Amino acid sequence: MAPKRPGDLIPNPSIKKRNLQWKLSPPNTPGSSSPPNGPSSTKRNTSPKSWPPTTAAIESGKARITNPADHFATHLGNHILASPLPLLPIPSYTALYAGSLTAQSSHFVIHQHDHPVAGLHYDLRLQINPASSVSWAIMYGPPGDPNSVRPNRNATETRVHSLWNHLVETASPQTGSLLIWDTGTYTVLPRRAKHAPTTDPSSQSSPEDEPRPQQELLQEAFRNRKIRLQLHGSKLPETYVVNLRLTKQDDAEGRAKSNRQPRGKRTRVKQADPETSSNSDVITDDEHDEHDEHDEADGKRVLAPGSREVGQAQHVSALKAELQELEDAEIRRTNAYPGASNTIGSIHQRRWYLSLDRRACGFEQRLRGRRAVWQCPSTSASTCTSDAKGGTDAMQRLSFPFYVRGVLHERSVVTARTGEDVMHDEGVRDFVRRKGWQPVLN
Repeated sequence: MAPKRPGDLIPNPSIKKRNLQWKLSPPNTPGSSSPPNGPSSTKRNTSPKSWPPTTAAIESGKARITNPADHFATHLGNHILASPLPLLPIPSYTALYAGSLTAQSSHFVIHQHDHPVAGLHYDLRLQINPASSVSWAIMYGPPGDPNSVRPNRNATETRVHSLWNHLVETASPQTGSLLIWDTGTYTVLPRRAKHAPTTDPSSQSSPEDEPRPQQELLQEAFRNRKIRLQLHGSKLPETYVVNLRLTKQDDAEGRAKSNRQPRGKRTRVKQADPETSSNSDVITDDEHDEHDEHDEADGKRVLAPGSREVGQAQHVSALKAELQELEDAEIRRTNAYPGASNTIGSIHQRRWYLSLDRRACGFEQRLRGRRAVWQCPSTSASTCTSDAKGGTDAMQRLSFPFYVRGVLHERSVVTARTGEDVMHDEGVRDFVRRKGWQPVLN
């Protein structure tokens, strides 16, 4: 019998024509993704395992890369806006990070983080060793108005991050958007008493007065709970100096809070036979194999067809959950993410205060009627306080006073993108932003 030709086949009237146009595509592997508007899977020659991991997977530690600087330089270079032009070109961005991998370097970054639960905040991260940085979450961003009615900012101490996190711009539905608001180097300035004598410029410097590494100065100031910091970025004013201070009461409360046991955390005990159980809570691969062989030799357990594969899959998932729990416990103990080392003695969720050092920024206090105001000595008060926007949309260096106006206005110093642009470029849809954030404009 001759085979039937396509013209001899009778179409099924129960199948809709639009359903015949569906195509199957391989699913994305965990920690990887395809471009949201990229080519279809039928035209892709590579397998799903060869797809590059997402920036969110890299930032969260689910995916590892060997050269973060090259990876993020290439990734961000593909998403630079044509207008306005960014303040920090990609070559300067990579050169800045390449020169910060020593004990003498002092790299800093301010990330704008629009988190769905914690809300919009700005993360200030300062390098403390060649591989790590201490971090604070600042709720309203860095202050920029010397006459603001809210001169202080709450700066909550967070985990110690790996230095390559300074390179990241990413977005995900779980963590929101993260963009580089400003980056550069920092200088730890000495804190001088109010009535201390100034140094005689004609005096000869001694060998003990040689410049010390900024990382060493930062650790000393961190232990004294008073940090006077000048940030040399691409967006902040050139004479931008802030004070970070920690009171004794907040220090004691933060240390007591870090010593408490986390709520809702219970030690998971393995399920095993009474005769084969041990005092250890963690089952290794060798112990698991020994238990299976022991049970099978004694005839105590009969496995149904396919149950061994199911049991092995359950064991692998249980082991991964156990390892994740141990990793989380180690992160809480050291207050540092994997790859970072807490060499500065950082404590999670201590509340610091960040304020603008008005005198070091170049302001002088003068009387205006019965009210004392801070103004620039070289300009009039009206000129010094006339620019309320600070030029953030025009992508130029900020001038005093400036205001951090939030996720809809602030742009990345590297790509000139807003938080919405980062969301779109990373393929994040239906993100629910936490409401209630209002900029400090007075």
